Amino acid sequence: MNFKRNCLIVVVITVFWACKTDKKSESTKIEASTKPLNTIEKIANAHGYDQWQAVDYLTFTFNVDRADNHFQRSWYWEPKTNVVKLFSDTDTIVYNRKQLDSITAKTDAGFTNDKFWLLMPYQLIWDQNNYDLTESGKSTAPISGLELNKLTVVYGADGGYTPGDAYDLYYSDDYILQEWAYRKENQKEPNMITTWEDYETINGIKISTSHKMAEGPFELYFDGLKVAK
Repeated sequence: MNFKRNCLIVVVITVFWACKTDKKSESTKIEASTKPLNTIEKIANAHGYDQWQAVDYLTFTFNVDRADNHFQRSWYWEPKTNVVKLFSDTDTIVYNRKQLDSITAKTDAGFTNDKFWLLMPYQLIWDQNNYDLTESGKSTAPISGLELNKLTVVYGADGGYTPGDAYDLYYSDDYILQEWAYRKENQKEPNMITTWEDYETINGIKISTSHKMAEGPFELYFDGLKVAK
């Protein structure tokens, strides 16, 4: 694969992994009750979801390195107001996710993608009305070969940025994500498999800052992380 092809793949990755989301649901609480938590609630809470309601804003830079190509974009997000800012070398785009137009909708597709990588454990809560869930129990993780717990989410065929896509999530017994596989339009073979590693806990929010493939010079990672309460 030549260099131009590599560059194209990096850009495509940032679009294909953008997932549908209900922008009104990102403040969803896991209601306290005597009923035991289900699996997605346990995964979300293991990554600090019980602290999410206190977050005023967060910042992060989404980076992808592949061979000699580097791609990045930086974000500021106020979850309570849905105000988002995209920072580039030449411009700053400010918009509200509740009021999108033709320009900001394109920007928001990138934000949705990057947020999905950043906060997938929370997306399980926010998107739970938009996907079908299957739990497979112990399964062999595709990169590490470890026996991990596996669940699969398949998004609905209508709406969103990537309808019909599937994600296989591999998590340890403490409900921390370790690997995942993306399958476009729920095809059998994965389009992409990466690790979840180098976790950092910032103001109670547990984030995997690095995602790597088993083969090739590839890393998707986050820096510039700040979580303010």
